[in-house]
Amino acid sequence: MTLNSTDTIIHSLPNGLRIIHKPTLSNVSYCGFFVNAGTRDERPDQFGMAHFTEHMLFKGTNKRKSFHIINRMENVGGELNAYTNKEETVLYSVFVEEHVERAIELLSDLIFHSVFPQKELEKEIDVVIDEINSYEDNPSELIYDEFENLIFGGHELGHNILGETELLKTFRTEKVAEFVQEHYSPSEMVFFSMGKTSPKKLIRLVEKYVGDISQTSSANQRKVPYPLAASGIKTEKDTSQAHTMIGSYSYSMHDPKRRALNLLNNMLGGPGMNSRLNISLREKRGYVYNVESNLTNYSDTGLFAIYFGGDERNQQKCVELVMKELDKFRTTKLSAAQLAAAKKQYIGQIGISHNMQENTALALGKSLFYFGRWFSEAELVAFIEQLTAEQLLEVANEVFEKERLFCLQYN
Repeated sequence: MTLNSTDTIIHSLPNGLRIIHKPTLSNVSYCGFFVNAGTRDERPDQFGMAHFTEHMLFKGTNKRKSFHIINRMENVGGELNAYTNKEETVLYSVFVEEHVERAIELLSDLIFHSVFPQKELEKEIDVVIDEINSYEDNPSELIYDEFENLIFGGHELGHNILGETELLKTFRTEKVAEFVQEHYSPSEMVFFSMGKTSPKKLIRLVEKYVGDISQTSSANQRKVPYPLAASGIKTEKDTSQAHTMIGSYSYSMHDPKRRALNLLNNMLGGPGMNSRLNISLREKRGYVYNVESNLTNYSDTGLFAIYFGGDERNQQKCVELVMKELDKFRTTKLSAAQLAAAKKQYIGQIGISHNMQENTALALGKSLFYFGRWFSEAELVAFIEQLTAEQLLEVANEVFEKERLFCLQYN
């Protein structure tokens, strides 16, 4: 067991499972498994399997039916949850600290002893198909997936997380079990925890329920996406509003330049109502009901994207205004006052984010898996404070270059 400089405790089991625990004084605790398996790890005959497997983890183990799984934490006021994205699956629980062993035992049972009963599987296929249909009825969400597919051009990172209806209908117990066998190895996981449970007790409990799980070889063989030439597509959709996405490739989670882009993105279209895009498109002109910019950092690449939705008659005007704001970042270096104000706002947002306990707990596993440690709020603030106007100008000219930008529009 080692004590991280940020007061997190890190420990590794012989089977390769890594444990990270962040002590707190709160009586509310969080713990779960970060699994290095997502949509980009699926073969063509498995599209949708990572997300479907996440659903099936709740449907039965060697010793529990789905009813018992649902009630195990709910009966003591706790919660059980999970999510899947392009590179990871996370299963976790929130509970009062006295139930920590109950949570660890249950999570371990679901991750390592699920049996994926065929009857439950067939019911869950219908549930996911309904989820797909609901998603396709929401163009403001669907456009994000189609935009990723445009940029990544058929690469696994462009595939819809939910999968395809006809392929889902071919899923069977053995197929789900095969995916788990290929990707759910202890060496490809992190067990994360946050709460006032003592580190020794936590490690002892994880060893008790996971220590005898043998390490298996991982099938992850991820390929870096090959950059495509920028392009634009307009799609006719039966929607009352027009939707647009503009963006480009950006930096991986390991690239130091991502920090400068994070600050630029926050100024451009971050959560603040004073973002440049919100001021320009919504507050000044009333052209859109929503505008935002987002960054996604993958392990080996990244994505920068701007989204806005509004009346079709203003769509092209909005595109021109977006390009104008991007050009400002590329051609005009921020003044000392502008840079200081941008940093102050972003640092304040980080401080608020670190007070959101559930978000912090979920970030622990990912941070340990990819970086081997946890970064404190003070360290993140220091990274921001070190950024210069010259660095931001350089990054803006790399990512916001007009020739690099893809555009997808629903009309």
